[in-house]
Amino acid sequence: MAKSADQKRKQRNGGTTTSRMRDVARKAGVSVMTVSRALNDPDKVSKEMRQRVRAVVEEIGYVPNRLARSLSSNRSNVIGLIVPSIRNSLFAETIKGISDVLSGNGYHLMIADSGPGLLEEEEAITAFLQQRVAGLVLHNTSHTPTAIEMIANAKVPVVENGNLTAAPLDSVVSYSNYEAARAMTLHLARMGYKHIAFVSLVRRENDRARERLRGYLAALAELGRKQDDALILERPSGFSAGAEAVVNLVETAPQVDAIFFAGDVLAVGAVLECQRRGWSVPGRVAIASFDDLDMLRHVNPPLTTIRLPRYEIGRRSAECLLDRIAGRATERVSLDLKFEIIQRESA
Repeated sequence: MAKSADQKRKQRNGGTTTSRMRDVARKAGVSVMTVSRALNDPDKVSKEMRQRVRAVVEEIGYVPNRLARSLSSNRSNVIGLIVPSIRNSLFAETIKGISDVLSGNGYHLMIADSGPGLLEEEEAITAFLQQRVAGLVLHNTSHTPTAIEMIANAKVPVVENGNLTAAPLDSVVSYSNYEAARAMTLHLARMGYKHIAFVSLVRRENDRARERLRGYLAALAELGRKQDDALILERPSGFSAGAEAVVNLVETAPQVDAIFFAGDVLAVGAVLECQRRGWSVPGRVAIASFDDLDMLRHVNPPLTTIRLPRYEIGRRSAECLLDRIAGRATERVSLDLKFEIIQRESA
């Protein structure tokens, strides 16, 4: 009789996990439990037994069913990371830091792009929890009530790393957006600039952008300067948005002598537009940025900016999460990795 498609598929894949583990046990002359321990908890069997089981595994091509194992243990070896945009290169170093730690400890990283909205993040969190991830790394530090409730009910460790929030869901590894923006504004003032404008990214559902504006305003208050709404703009990310912002400020508020862009791409767009119009930087207007992406040192003039320890944030986030998963750290962690002002020719 001809074999059915399902039978052929099972033959190619080696049948079910249970039957194949039995095949390994029978060929190795050991129990199914011994095979399971040799593969999943090797410290519980002798070196000779591990080698014996692995030799049979390689011989018959057995592939352990990790999903079945995660369902039985209620936890996988996957960590879920949610960022606002996988197209934004500033997340690359953080992702690399997380991945380097996880890959060296038997965990895998799964990444989701939530976009700018909190509802999209909630959907990504739902999907990850349904996959029984061992833990979550969230760039956002504000979330929908539903997302917060789901995470609490799932009882999975969480590390937030986009801002040094005072009220994390679990642990936080980051820097203070408020302090960074405050420090840059004070730095520009110390350099002699009197009319410092601030261009923010869109603040709705973005606590990081709101904290940067708050830091700028706090610095003005410390300097005894009044808030001038004509010097505060909000723009989406992009080169064209930065170009439009610098033109708007120079033409409508001619007193402006420095602009602090709370986004690196915005700042680059502004510098390029100044070059196109023949406006000297920093002669006509100084420009400062947030984040030290590689392109900032290659524009003309190179941009004064805030350098953030992106790789270290990723690395320490992953270490913190693994400590929580393994029970090595029972207390919540709040780790401030600071920032650094990088002085260049644009200001």
